[in-house]
Amino acid sequence: MDAQGRGQAGDDNVDPADQWVFDPNTGNYELRLDPAGQAAARPSDRRAPGSRRAARKPGGEVDDTDTRPLPAQGGRRGGRGADEAEERPPGGRAARRSGSRSAAASASVAGPASRRKRKPKPSGRKKALYWTAGVVGFVLVAGCGGAFYLYQQLNGNINKVDVGVENDAVSDGPVNVLIIGTDARSGKGNSGYGDAGSVGHADTTLLMHISKDRSNATALSIPRDMITDIPDCPTKQKDGSTKTIPGEHGVRFNTSLGQEGRDPGCTWRTVEKLTGLKIDHFMMADFNAVKELSTAVDGVEVCAAKDLNDPKSHLRLKAGRHTVMGEQALAFVRTRHAIGFGSDLDRIKMQQQFLSSLIRKLKSDAFSSPSKLYAVSQAATKALTVDTGIGSASKLLDFGQDLKRVNIDKITFATVPVLDNPNDKATVILDKGKAEPLFAMVRADHALAKGKKGKGKKAPVSKAPPGLVRVDVTNGGGPIGSAQETVDWLQNSKGARLSTNAGNAPTKLSATRLEYAPNQADQAATLADWMGLSKSALKKSSQNAGDRVPMKLTLGKDFTAPGTPIAAPTELPDNVQNVNADDKNVCAK
Repeated sequence: MDAQGRGQAGDDNVDPADQWVFDPNTGNYELRLDPAGQAAARPSDRRAPGSRRAARKPGGEVDDTDTRPLPAQGGRRGGRGADEAEERPPGGRAARRSGSRSAAASASVAGPASRRKRKPKPSGRKKALYWTAGVVGFVLVAGCGGAFYLYQQLNGNINKVDVGVENDAVSDGPVNVLIIGTDARSGKGNSGYGDAGSVGHADTTLLMHISKDRSNATALSIPRDMITDIPDCPTKQKDGSTKTIPGEHGVRFNTSLGQEGRDPGCTWRTVEKLTGLKIDHFMMADFNAVKELSTAVDGVEVCAAKDLNDPKSHLRLKAGRHTVMGEQALAFVRTRHAIGFGSDLDRIKMQQQFLSSLIRKLKSDAFSSPSKLYAVSQAATKALTVDTGIGSASKLLDFGQDLKRVNIDKITFATVPVLDNPNDKATVILDKGKAEPLFAMVRADHALAKGKKGKGKKAPVSKAPPGLVRVDVTNGGGPIGSAQETVDWLQNSKGARLSTNAGNAPTKLSATRLEYAPNQADQAATLADWMGLSKSALKKSSQNAGDRVPMKLTLGKDFTAPGTPIAAPTELPDNVQNVNADDKNVCAK
């Protein structure tokens, strides 16, 4: 079987795992896509029958190469290369032995023969795929009410859905990947899971944001029972036509998929409307992925802070660390009744623990041998569906190479903040006070990590009391009336009685700016905190100002309303659930 899963082993009975061969010259494993007996060679490299050895150079030196071509796997018993197999004389063993003696006699006249070929010139046709930790790139996994998948470049069996948007596989900016787990019972061995008759809802959804510089990644888990609005969405029908599914207001998030015939594009558009982030690609898997993938990696380590016994998921674990795989792994990520308050939010924590451990296992062990890499790749892609933008092996390869720099300790999982729904105890609503700053952080491409106190950090500037903040406010790009509206807010809501409306600015600004003198630093710190200004918005002059000279605040095009932070926060709001993928001390409780 080749990298595309198309069964090119043919009559040579080559084990697919054996097609991965280590090349000592490059330090990489090479996947031989050419079947035995069809090794690539340039026309000029073809030799006459019986001439299987490279000729000596003058002086007795043997022609050598930088990279020795790896032998095809079908002819390894006798140590012959692929082109040796081509040159076998007709007949049985006796004929071949006779041919070998004749070749040996000829070779003795010409001198000892080299076992190496001449170095082939670069060919426009790709002969192999090279796999290293660097090429494999960033591992993406998702949980689906207990179903998880891994995307790998080696994939010839990918299902695709046209969602009406086709983005390039590789982008120069940040990348947002929507990961969906469906609770559909379709697929072998899935009849006992999920809801009977389910059309396949978005049972588990993560929005994976990879930063522009590829230094970090954030995975936002979206609760399935959160009440939200689903926009109208166009869906492709089997006959090629497009049907628009009407949107709904105030419904469960998980109905953005499956319900009324909605496809992943509807979940795509729902998440974009919810977060304000533009999605580049989606990936979707079903229940089988976690069972097969956890088995392919020889189990995933999980931790329980207490004995767990969930009659719904059938998980039974003693307190402590365990290695789970197959059905037990699926039971672990489906568990919620035995932990916390028994809610879907508690199950999300179980999934995040499992995902983190799985990523660590994949990064450290899955690529340790060709056979394991092959097993993981096949298990990971059997239940995978993606958008057309990454709907081929080559596009996935490019995509993976683009994301390869993200390290495990820079991957953070967080749950979108929600509150209990006062009108329905079985659902939750978005906690806008915490969710909006969280979404703003991701939109601004800020790493989702708590601030760390380090040496060399400057001491914070003391803040002036509100009554001493003196500032002239001008409108240089905000909505009409913004200057007066801001002054009213400063005076009435913040107690800054010395703020004044200075009218319209002489020039338009794209970004809000605060100009202040060195002896006004305490006033600037107070106003920047109120307005949510970033450091880049603060412009300090070189000379001190007089006692009654005000600071100058110019509202730019980024200003929307007083009280709305202009700059995105750089730290998580308090009490937003999150976990680092490299944290090995997380235990279910």
